[in-house]
Amino acid sequence: MQIEKSKKLYEQACKVIPAGVSSPVRAFKAVGGNPIYMRSGQGPFINDVDGNQYLDFVMSWGPLIHGHANQKIIQKIIEAAHNGTSFGTPCEDELNLARFIVDSYKSIDQVRFVSSGTEAVMSAIRLARGFTGRDLIIKFDGCYHGHVDPLLVSAGSGLVTLGNPSSLGIPHEVSKQTISLPLNRIEQVKRAFIDFKGQIAAVIIEPIPANNGLLLQTKEFISGLRELCDENHALLIFDEVISGFRVAQGGSPEIFNINPDLVTFGKVIGGGLPAGAFGANREIMNHIAPNGGVYQAGTLSGNPLAMAAGFASLKLLQDENSWEYLENLGSYLEKKVKLLGFNEKFNVSFVRQGSIFWFALDTNIPPIRSEDINAKSEKKYASIFNGLLKNKIYIAPSMYEVGFLSTSHNKEHVDHFIQSLYHSMECIS
Repeated sequence: MQIEKSKKLYEQACKVIPAGVSSPVRAFKAVGGNPIYMRSGQGPFINDVDGNQYLDFVMSWGPLIHGHANQKIIQKIIEAAHNGTSFGTPCEDELNLARFIVDSYKSIDQVRFVSSGTEAVMSAIRLARGFTGRDLIIKFDGCYHGHVDPLLVSAGSGLVTLGNPSSLGIPHEVSKQTISLPLNRIEQVKRAFIDFKGQIAAVIIEPIPANNGLLLQTKEFISGLRELCDENHALLIFDEVISGFRVAQGGSPEIFNINPDLVTFGKVIGGGLPAGAFGANREIMNHIAPNGGVYQAGTLSGNPLAMAAGFASLKLLQDENSWEYLENLGSYLEKKVKLLGFNEKFNVSFVRQGSIFWFALDTNIPPIRSEDINAKSEKKYASIFNGLLKNKIYIAPSMYEVGFLSTSHNKEHVDHFIQSLYHSMECIS
């Protein structure tokens, strides 16, 4: 497989961009080799600068729920761009997208748009603190909420430990405002509320953790968080940047039948363009400026191109009953994995929620906490990744990242993927 143009571009990029990339995992450090430069995409396929075409299961890390260059979405972007790319004022599709989100999530009365999932989480945390008048936040190991200073922490060795920074440049005093706990251990959350009584503003969780593997949680655990927050007058924040509008129209609250106080969005709501949002009931959202004292602003927030793309994407999901299609396709993928005996033959656990999937290597029990993931499997994953790449299938260049199906994928694409994956695993077992 020829990737000479990609190699040359990467060499040039390393001179003017740190590690040659604008986001760390793209550098291929975990799988070896050089990153591949993509030129175009159509449906489930992406094409690199050397003329190679790949069947894509990364889908820009989740936003492209309708595949690459969906013509209905592209047309809406073109129409919006003809009218201007940015005004710094409200626009009609901003209202349309807000209505769609509010109508889909029972606990939300209002949303505020931003330009990324990280920005959405940052703003939601500030709002939770402003609303409650408290400082401490509980998060969970293995849940990534963007590169927000107070949330880039790891758990200590104690039962309940104030976080230590997991990135340089974060003041210790900032990280001390975050308590990091293991997933699916409600007793430790109870203990935290006792030890820091009256100080905890919010509990934030990916209800479907998909940033460090796909660590599916029990309904009992999520329900326990809801009860503890209610008892202690703290807010429950669902980080739906990945799962929002991907697993169901009502996201994780629909899956669990549990309503959070605050929700953060990203990825799918932008239709492939940069967009994020956070939402809550009217009482909480009234604390956001200019109505309240919690300040948040953004020059490109509610950008007309992103709003048009996002609204078109969500409408398409609704009009074409895409959530049912994606669930059926995901179920088909899951059945194929079981039929071929991946678990028994290769000691692999397959995990899926809707159109999100993940393979956990060297374990026949699906991990539910970050410490359950076998870190020694990275070399094996690198071999699998490169085997698939040679077979023109593109998956995430990290074993901790999940895969995504889109409405442009079909059963034939799934069959090809699973057969190639089987062969790649067979070659290294």
